[in-house]
Amino acid sequence: MKEILLIGGGGHCKSVIDVIEQEAKYKIVGVIDKKELIGDEVLGYKVIGCDEDLKDLRQKFPHAIITVGQIKSNEIRVNLFKLLKELDFHMPTIISPLAYVSKHAFVDEGSVIMHHVLINPHAKIGKNCIINSKALVEHDAVIEDNVHIATCAIINGGATVKENTFFGSGAVIREYTTACGFIKAGSVVK
Repeated sequence: MKEILLIGGGGHCKSVIDVIEQEAKYKIVGVIDKKELIGDEVLGYKVIGCDEDLKDLRQKFPHAIITVGQIKSNEIRVNLFKLLKELDFHMPTIISPLAYVSKHAFVDEGSVIMHHVLINPHAKIGKNCIINSKALVEHDAVIEDNVHIATCAIINGGATVKENTFFGSGAVIREYTTACGFIKAGSVVK
């Protein structure tokens, strides 16, 4: 089983831990968080370092996934993704075994597909995305890089969610429409 570092130890990290444990493809070796949290634990996994330690940790652990969430801004996630790329970490896709991802869909590196997500044929998920619990991404939809599709959101067929967008819980986008920016929970994008 391949070893993986988790980058960020907050609430989203706990959800990703659950997905990784369920998927059983990676062994979590530790969490990277703030320096003052080194030695703490997140669901039984030790915080073993901070961002400054990543260069040294890369020598031992080639796999990492960003477990910092995104609500108001994705700046931290984007900067971490760039840093991990510079350090030549491999950022796999993490897909819950409780999700359905069509064999005709594409999910790019560093993206996490949470429990009970449904991704239909010819959908494309970009890099460093969070597709959160119970979200639906319909056929031919495009989710660009660094996007967070929140819980129970619906991306209808052929819709596009532009890079760096936060698409709130329960929000819906009509088919063949484009969304960008901060989409509030429960919104309808026409």
